[in-house]
Amino acid sequence: MGILRPKVTLLNEEYKKKIFEEATHILESLGVLIENKNAETLLKEVGVPNQNQRYFIPSDLVKKCLTYPPHEITMYDREGNPNLFLKEDKIHFDPGSAAIFILDEKTGEIREPLHQDFIRFTQIVDQLANIEAQSTSLVYSDVPKDAQDWHRLYTTLKYSRKPIVTGTFRKESFSIMNELLLTCRTSEKDLAEKPLAIFDACPSPPLSWSDLTTQSVIDAAERMIPSEFISMPMSGANAPITLIGSITQHCAESLAGVVISQLVKKGAPIIWGGSPAVMDMKHGTTPMGAIETMMIDIGDAEMGKFLNLPTHAYMSLSDSKIPDAQAGLEAGMGALLAGLTGINMISGPGMLDFESCQSIEKLLIDNEIAGMVKRFVEGIHDYGSPFAEDILKDYDQTNELLSHPSTLQLFRKELFFPSPILARMTRDQWKSTGSLSSRKRARLEINNLLAKPPQVELDASRSKELDKLSSEYLSSGKK
Repeated sequence: MGILRPKVTLLNEEYKKKIFEEATHILESLGVLIENKNAETLLKEVGVPNQNQRYFIPSDLVKKCLTYPPHEITMYDREGNPNLFLKEDKIHFDPGSAAIFILDEKTGEIREPLHQDFIRFTQIVDQLANIEAQSTSLVYSDVPKDAQDWHRLYTTLKYSRKPIVTGTFRKESFSIMNELLLTCRTSEKDLAEKPLAIFDACPSPPLSWSDLTTQSVIDAAERMIPSEFISMPMSGANAPITLIGSITQHCAESLAGVVISQLVKKGAPIIWGGSPAVMDMKHGTTPMGAIETMMIDIGDAEMGKFLNLPTHAYMSLSDSKIPDAQAGLEAGMGALLAGLTGINMISGPGMLDFESCQSIEKLLIDNEIAGMVKRFVEGIHDYGSPFAEDILKDYDQTNELLSHPSTLQLFRKELFFPSPILARMTRDQWKSTGSLSSRKRARLEINNLLAKPPQVELDASRSKELDKLSSEYLSSGKK
């Protein structure tokens, strides 16, 4: 890391404390709606008062449960190697989940994705240096609906070595997905010690945890698999119009998840995440690329850091319908702000149209953005003083510094080298190669990446076991 890590903050310590105290008071006075019977039992066992399914969680229980979860989480790849380090201000990127459309780069049309689209998407993510995690990013319709969540995990394990961010559509799917993950580990204990997947859990604002989402938190906690809480307050719709009000609501909803997870098992790993948005009062939409949405994301992440938890946010995505100037503006600004905040897991590369669409063209451009963000947060390095004087002494002898020993020794450390997607050639070179836009160059790069063999081939026995499980569940009707 450099002399000083570049940072951005929106909340000081006084306001973080105020937000936390109000959030705990909300849980105690207004309560939270719990629709899951298992969670209701857990809360009743520790004496949490309720009125029907609304539970009024005491602040002392919230604070007690916050002492249990780990302050950092290491994620491992398919082969069991440490890969992601969710702690402090380390940043990592993954494509968001789960888009119901894909922008077809061949036709330029937005359409429903198929299984083959997801395979291509996964194969490309596996080769991108600056996007370190996969996600079950596309919902494809050419498998039975009841199999859509676990089948995406099966496909990701088949075609990528990277850790995965995923989630369940049905309560019955978690055990199947756990079984798929175990094909890449020796035991439940091994999977807990070397987690391969993060399970997203999305409370329903305001102040409600659904049956499905709560069960996911419970199932993950029982197996010590990381849960990522994705609270989604929409300012002016189902959350206060004020940014600080939405941050406070997000905090309350996420704290309820903390309590549920730790009542299942003390020390269960959790990630303080979110996908908030403001309401566009002109169009009635929830823009993820709005600067106010990004400000809420930053505030949410700052609260997660205040509570010493790993953090997540949906940033680096765009509301544009194609990879155009708007997409670059919103994705670049979001990625940089997320990096400057030190958000551990940044979801969104590739995403367009309010999280509903994935684009491989944008994904490749976002990979360049992520690389530039990572270089920026490294900051300026000190290689020893004097910083320039000794180097400049040699200039009179050569009239250039390109061949200077310091240049040859350090240029690879100092500079970020983008792929050919970014045009840094001269105008004449650009014209001679077809005067292509970055989007068109990304389109060409898709074919280059798909032509390459996997960087790490899945072990044949594990591949066979995955295929066997998938075939059995699809054919037996146990979906």
